[in-house]
Amino acid sequence: MSAIYREITPLTQSDCYTLFARVKKDFDFPLHSHEEYELNFLANATGVKRIIGDHTEVIDDLELVLVGSNLPHGWFNHQCKSGAIQEVTIQFHRDLFDEKLLRRNQLSFIRTLLERSAKGIAFSRETIEALRPRIEGLTQKSGFDSVLELMSILHDLSTSRNMRTLSNSSFTSDSLNYNSRRLEQAFEFMQMNYDKDISLADLGRVVNMPDVSFSRFIKKRTGKTFIDSLNEIRLGHASRMLIDTTHTITEISFKCGFNNTSYFNRMFRRKNGCTPREFRQNYSGTRVFI
Repeated sequence: MSAIYREITPLTQSDCYTLFARVKKDFDFPLHSHEEYELNFLANATGVKRIIGDHTEVIDDLELVLVGSNLPHGWFNHQCKSGAIQEVTIQFHRDLFDEKLLRRNQLSFIRTLLERSAKGIAFSRETIEALRPRIEGLTQKSGFDSVLELMSILHDLSTSRNMRTLSNSSFTSDSLNYNSRRLEQAFEFMQMNYDKDISLADLGRVVNMPDVSFSRFIKKRTGKTFIDSLNEIRLGHASRMLIDTTHTITEISFKCGFNNTSYFNRMFRRKNGCTPREFRQNYSGTRVFI
């Protein structure tokens, strides 16, 4: 399995953020994680393989991704033939935005964006093309103006259309804020019992709601059905086991609550775009915890 290195970024407590801009032909940094948020822009990168948490994808010529705190990520040459990949990487502290500040109405969209980044967010081509000049222009700014511009860019990203979340929610330990005590109870129950048979009736009893009412409630608040939500949690744990253990795929399937290996393989491919075996191969090597 491939080592997930714990990166110590050059960002100090006296800084607000750090930015790297470069033109390169190779990606030679291993799969890694760090506490800081990271906004990464790439151009001329067709064929590069991107791994965010348990999500793997071959990217197009333009790429803009926001990576949450402690979420494993990396970019790899794969099929890319470009000799001039443009990269702008921005890293900023978890506490750049104070928690009390994020509760203010004017920052509610940024708060939601940062919460969603726990799974990684890929932005649409339309958004990338609109914000590219400003991201590249950050290299020419300094001081207070540069901080204001970064905040403005994050706000515009937070209100952009067609952004996609990437990794399964349970791949990281960071929990999402559902702004609903009932949903938090339901997801906590699924996280604690993902390896067991869970029915809609079970969750209804947990949150003290009729089955049908809760089914509509979870769909309305999350955009996903009860089964979709449960499967995502199970797939996240399966991804961890594929990386961290030598259990067979069949064993992992059953340990994660999937009683049918064929169904597990089908759901895994639908979510991750590869089979569990291919996913495990992406992380081949030795896993290191630091």
